[in-house]
Amino acid sequence: MIKKSLLLVALLVSAAGSLQAADMNKVLHVAYVAPENGFDPAKTTDLYSSGISENIFDTLVTYDYLARPLKLVPNVIEAMPEISADGKVYTFHLRKGIYFSDDPVFKGKKRELTADDVVYSMKRLADPKVNSPSAYLVTDNIEGLHDYAKSLGGKPFDYDKVLPGVRALDRYTAQVRITAPNSSFIYILGQIHIAMVAREVMEAYAENTMAHPVGTGPYMLKEWKPGNKIVLEANPNFRHFELTSDGSGQGVDAEIASYLKGKALPLVGRIEVSIMEEEQPRWLSFVNQQLDLTSVPFSAVSRVLRPDPAHPGRSKLMAEWEKKGIRLQQELMPEITYYYFGMTDPVVGGYTKDRIALRRAIGMSLDRMRAIRDLRKGQAVPMQNVIPRNFPGNDPNFHGAWEYDPAMANALLDEAGYRIGADGFRTQPDGSPLEIEMATSPTAVDRQWNEAWQEAFDKIRIRLRFKVAKWNELYKASTEGKLQLWGSAWTADYPGADNFLQLLYGPNSGQTNHTFFKNDEYDELFRKSLLLPDGPERNAIYDRMNRIVVGLSPWIFGDVRVGNYLSNPYVRGYKQHPILITTWRYLDLQK
Repeated sequence: MIKKSLLLVALLVSAAGSLQAADMNKVLHVAYVAPENGFDPAKTTDLYSSGISENIFDTLVTYDYLARPLKLVPNVIEAMPEISADGKVYTFHLRKGIYFSDDPVFKGKKRELTADDVVYSMKRLADPKVNSPSAYLVTDNIEGLHDYAKSLGGKPFDYDKVLPGVRALDRYTAQVRITAPNSSFIYILGQIHIAMVAREVMEAYAENTMAHPVGTGPYMLKEWKPGNKIVLEANPNFRHFELTSDGSGQGVDAEIASYLKGKALPLVGRIEVSIMEEEQPRWLSFVNQQLDLTSVPFSAVSRVLRPDPAHPGRSKLMAEWEKKGIRLQQELMPEITYYYFGMTDPVVGGYTKDRIALRRAIGMSLDRMRAIRDLRKGQAVPMQNVIPRNFPGNDPNFHGAWEYDPAMANALLDEAGYRIGADGFRTQPDGSPLEIEMATSPTAVDRQWNEAWQEAFDKIRIRLRFKVAKWNELYKASTEGKLQLWGSAWTADYPGADNFLQLLYGPNSGQTNHTFFKNDEYDELFRKSLLLPDGPERNAIYDRMNRIVVGLSPWIFGDVRVGNYLSNPYVRGYKQHPILITTWRYLDLQK
């Protein structure tokens, strides 16, 4: 997910028990580092919007909160889906007594989740009018959806039309037929983008579904000041829900399992999310216990962390923070960071030798290791592969990043015809002026990166200007293919390599493929890889796909950051999850 990234836990949901009301006097304070876009799960892929949506909506399956390695568990279904012998038919039996939060649309009646909602929600992603950036999740997999959506030709999507790929067998049974066996499909069903929504709600608020989220999850949207503040309150209709997993049964897992045993979740009645783009205010707010959770800002690393002699390569808190009872969880994030070029742009895009040379030269001009040392404060490792470390299919011996080499970069540009003019800056091969625009946000951290990039461009004699705007504004322009060069990140939605490789899949252009990269061989290999199990044959395909990306250079590989997650001493039940964006429903506050 773009910052992204990609909710619940191993749990036992009992429709029989009544909800033990969350304590409305307990208020969890957290901060986002960039603005959200809205809360229609079908229309957003950014990390910040999706993190809110996963607390409001439900998916069919979810992740065991504590289990590592990751483990999928039933969420609103009675058991994991029944899968046919050929691996193409999935049958889901919904739990009874799961209700949407109250909304005027329901006219004072409790609205139960049914199989029709599952069918509607999946069809909705394929509706061209919805224009979902996650449409590929269903159109590339579920039988008939792609062809039907393509056949509409501007006509309205008929949600009542029976399609063989997704249908309700009865009130509580839904069935999905996929076009070919796909080991990742079960994980796709856990993505918040395929959460269940109510048709009457989507139709009633059709003009602004982003501001009217109504789901079956543990929280409801109480207040929203776009780009400033988001407030969630516990959903009184939320089903009885308990944590039953004990994970490893040791350390933090044992502590959390013991503390939450027998408690109905959520425990916290209200969540207040502030948008705080600058590091310093976030850090001071955490230190003053105005924020309950945060991550260590790169600017504070030297004051907060020290090497852990018992675990080389890892860190621990300095004594003064340990004495305060603050707790640290550290892990290599399930992500990649990169800078992308707009491949349809007339200056940096295209597939001719001169444009490839230009993109490579720009990649060679940035000293990544220095950036990791100075800007990341050592809390990152170089990205060498479209597939991040610790994911199936990542070849640790594959080194795809263009290494820092300004001399080689200048030689490449000379050979490709980018001559240095009388003003000391390069022109395009046809002699026209050459200037590149990089998108950036107006934060202190971004300004540091801008300085690094300005120095890099100066070394290769190319004019650089910055397009400064809020992150959510740039994100919108990015989906429309209007940016020339922008830095981004993708956090895993599920533990599969295809979750990252699809970022460069041609048919996803304008959805998750913001670079609008298209290569027929890459696209065919991607489709082929989905049909294969984990193993040498699929890894060979991944290797070839990586080589295509390196060869054509639509991206400049960045790094994979180390996440240093902090919680104040009164926070109970907190464990960072590799896939779930938030773990708020499992937390308690004992101030």
